[in-house]
Amino acid sequence: MSVQTNRAATDGMVVVDCDVHLNDLPQYIAPYCEMPWRKSLELLGSIPQRYLDIPGYCPALVATPPLPGGHASRSVDTPQAMRNELSALGVDYGILLPDYLLGFALLSNIEYATALSRAYNRWMVAEWLREGNGLYGAVMACPQNPEETVREIERYAGTPGVVAVYLPTAGVDPLWGHRRYDRILAAAEAAELPVMLHSVTVTSPAFPTQINQFENHFGKQIIGHTFAMMANLASLMHTGVPARYPKLQIVFTEAGVGWVPGMMWRMDRYHQEFRRQVPFLEERPSDYMKRQMWFATQPVEEPVNPKYLVETMEHYGGADRTLFASDWPHHDFDHPRCLARLPLTQEQRRKIMGENALSLFKLPIPERLTKKEKQPA
Repeated sequence: MSVQTNRAATDGMVVVDCDVHLNDLPQYIAPYCEMPWRKSLELLGSIPQRYLDIPGYCPALVATPPLPGGHASRSVDTPQAMRNELSALGVDYGILLPDYLLGFALLSNIEYATALSRAYNRWMVAEWLREGNGLYGAVMACPQNPEETVREIERYAGTPGVVAVYLPTAGVDPLWGHRRYDRILAAAEAAELPVMLHSVTVTSPAFPTQINQFENHFGKQIIGHTFAMMANLASLMHTGVPARYPKLQIVFTEAGVGWVPGMMWRMDRYHQEFRRQVPFLEERPSDYMKRQMWFATQPVEEPVNPKYLVETMEHYGGADRTLFASDWPHHDFDHPRCLARLPLTQEQRRKIMGENALSLFKLPIPERLTKKEKQPA
């Protein structure tokens, strides 16, 4: 399908994909890592690898037997290839997040994790964030070392192309509302960089990822991402993060949106009952959510009647709180066309597909649209 055909459903709209994964293999990052950990990455890069399963880099407990067929794993290795593929999908801008390092929070060696996070940030900025390619990145936080994360945020704040801070969410312990992370959240707020939570289905001893009792990936995948987001949202709220950092913007990616209203209602209900235990929450949790939190669409839910999903979105702020995300280049990505079937107004569609992200990440209006505006009537 041509770029023009893919543009048809979003003609005249900005399309910002808030969840695009670069291929962060250890051998790619090794040249940017200090010794002795560079040797570790070089060694990891030289041994046979399985997708999202590299001991010492992307730890995975895979106890289910492999089956033939299914979906092939897919990665994008270069900025030019990524630009070409996003253009073919009709995407103007992509917000880059890691792939293998989605499991970064599971790494227990603090010195190694610190060096790896620094190396990832150097590599991403040097190799992927080139002027004019429409690719933007999130500095990776190191939950194992909050002090170093603050320095990384301060180091890259204002760097062209850096528009957010990525908070590794898969298996993070403690959860992101813990006060040990206050300095990270304060630094992100001061730098005016939104924080982005992104999970992946993992099995670990840390709540809420003790999902080892499920016999297959079907069961794990259903709840893995969503449980992680629900737990971290409750964690952020129960320590008053949005109240204590009123300018901090928080983005939840790759968990869909269907879970959000229920969590909002439950938090409002228990805030009313236990408000003396959370005196820093001077407003209802829903008020903070509708002002400071954003929810990305992928994987978009598919009710029998599409209007049910639009109604679900309205409960947490609708188009004003929703961002488009595809999860490119994974096999289960959502094409920008996926939202075309939803009964949204053009204004709602424009906000979700890109206008919200332009404002949130402070992105420029794409040149193709500015040129169109300059054409004589």
